Amino acid sequence: MANKIIISCAITGSIHTPTMSEALPITPDQIATQAVDAAKAGAAILHLHARDPKDGRPSPDPDVFKQFLPRIKQATDAVVNITTGGAVTMTVEQRISAAQTLSPEMCSLNMGSMNFALYPMAKRYKNWKYDWEEGYLSNSDAYIFPNTFRDIEKIANILGEGHGVKFEHECYDTGHLYNLAHCIDRGMFKPPVFLQLIFGILGGIGPELDNLLFMKRTADRLFGKDYYWSVLAGGRHQMNFATNAAMMGGNIRVGLEDSLYIGPGKLAKSNAEQVTKIRRIVEDLGYEIATPSEARALLGLKGADRVKF
Repeated sequence: MANKIIISCAITGSIHTPTMSEALPITPDQIATQAVDAAKAGAAILHLHARDPKDGRPSPDPDVFKQFLPRIKQATDAVVNITTGGAVTMTVEQRISAAQTLSPEMCSLNMGSMNFALYPMAKRYKNWKYDWEEGYLSNSDAYIFPNTFRDIEKIANILGEGHGVKFEHECYDTGHLYNLAHCIDRGMFKPPVFLQLIFGILGGIGPELDNLLFMKRTADRLFGKDYYWSVLAGGRHQMNFATNAAMMGGNIRVGLEDSLYIGPGKLAKSNAEQVTKIRRIVEDLGYEIATPSEARALLGLKGADRVKF
């Protein structure tokens, strides 16, 4: 695996709203179709949120997840990674309800509370497809995304101990790495852990390459060799940070959750288009992409035969 890079694809998320792009998948059919296509393009891991099929608002409902997860599992061998972040408007109980019901191989796990601000995006649009969108974005100047140590321990116990889930530890700032190290010291997680270093979300660490180097050095200091890592960056920084992470020996994440664009001023047509682009870059750099089986072996996942969908 020394020359292999895991590509994760975050299919829809809860940041962007339907007005922003026709390509953003909303319905279970759209989510399933784009997830399968992203896997075919080279994504070994599919990071998945759900949305209300009627108006595209983020949904924690396990029944909505059930409408697309079996189809993804039947059509591809990709690892399914279900969010426990959901949306900042959800309670922790709502955020983990789908994973608790469906017992996936992986889940995201945010490693600290933070301001999670989307409100600058509201100023870019005047006409909205749905009446919930503008308020959802503009009111985020009052949002705190809660991920207390008690929340983290609860999720670790319910999903990690209870379901054998492996976590993608989402770290939006340097302090989140220290939070994870503290949780490892308390016995919540067993190394090697899988980090997702996140840049460019307002409220988290900024999208400067110096910050990527600093986060990586901090992870080395805290975890030694007992970790794997991946990088994502929001918006126009997506491909730049992914490319730099690959050159540094890291894994990468793309997807319409993180950026709606394929290039400057050009909206992506699909998640698969972003996966195809970063795969080409990775292979041009002399690396190979990891298969889902290789990702499972590296990360120590329980296997697709032990999920409940």
